[in-house]
Amino acid sequence: MAYEFKLPDLGEGLTEGEIARWLVSEGQEIAEDDPLVEIQTDKTTVEVPSPAAGTVTSILVEEGKVVPVGTVLVVIGGEPDATRPPTETKSAAAPPERGTKARVTPLVRKIAQELRVDLDSLAGTGPQGRITEEDVRGAATSPVEGRREPLRGVRRVIAEHMARAHREVPAVTWVEECDFSGMDLKQLVPAVLKACAETLKEFPELNARLERDEIVFLDRYDLGVAVQTDNGLVVPVVRDCATRSLEDLRADVTRLAESAREGTLKPEELRGSTFTVTSAGKLGGLLQTPIVNYPEVAILSVGRIGPRPVVRDGEVVAAQTGYVSVTFDHRVVDGTRAAEFGLAVIRKLEQR
Repeated sequence: MAYEFKLPDLGEGLTEGEIARWLVSEGQEIAEDDPLVEIQTDKTTVEVPSPAAGTVTSILVEEGKVVPVGTVLVVIGGEPDATRPPTETKSAAAPPERGTKARVTPLVRKIAQELRVDLDSLAGTGPQGRITEEDVRGAATSPVEGRREPLRGVRRVIAEHMARAHREVPAVTWVEECDFSGMDLKQLVPAVLKACAETLKEFPELNARLERDEIVFLDRYDLGVAVQTDNGLVVPVVRDCATRSLEDLRADVTRLAESAREGTLKPEELRGSTFTVTSAGKLGGLLQTPIVNYPEVAILSVGRIGPRPVVRDGEVVAAQTGYVSVTFDHRVVDGTRAAEFGLAVIRKLEQR
């Protein structure tokens, strides 16, 4: 009996997924719960186990292809479909090798001849590396140069998420200086998480979402922490930041950051944040104007902290200072409230 495995809903609001890598091949015998396929979801890759034992009869979706939830990905058991050509498991957008016969339609080949474009010199951007009319016309007007690779995986998800946030959110950034002299900077991120969570209770419009014609005020304080990895930026979520100790928060931040860099975050560890904080440390520059982590309505960033001159009691002294910025969705948050929120967070940080 054949079992058709369909792309499941692996995340909150997920409507599609990218086949990152097949872990089996056609004709292979597998057991139930054996690794089957890696699926790219919202900023992480999930390894999906086989729901059944048997022979992998047909792999129906190529690596690199994005398909909607419910699409049949693979058939386990039963008889193979002799009328269907075998599915290649290489990247669907991989370019053809130089000097080989290019994948191209007769129409595009004709256009290339008219424009005197060498098809073997092009890297196709269409499915399975197929050369498109746009590839040919682009080559006719400008030389092909530089190394190219398809936008896929984590980078594709980041691109789509950032573009949507930039397109939909009318963002404004407020900036102020903070004195971190009394703080153990090893505790910076957990201290910022706790200060933000405690302050969000007083400013509920920053711990909210805009859904159509309603502002949804959230009564939980699950804060995202931006983490840079080799594959791009991910935002794991630290739960219940308002009630936990700094040591507890620090341990959780360390664990999530390590998992993010290793690519082992679970889908639930990337969902449901209500507000986000980011700090790039020494690489952060003086200040940042980060993009709001949609569908949230605000994000707080801490710039590079270092010794700078400040005036205390009429004297110029050196202090460990840095800039705190709050970027917010002006549809939901007024500028005055964002400034009051930022100043309240700074007061808490300067008192720690």
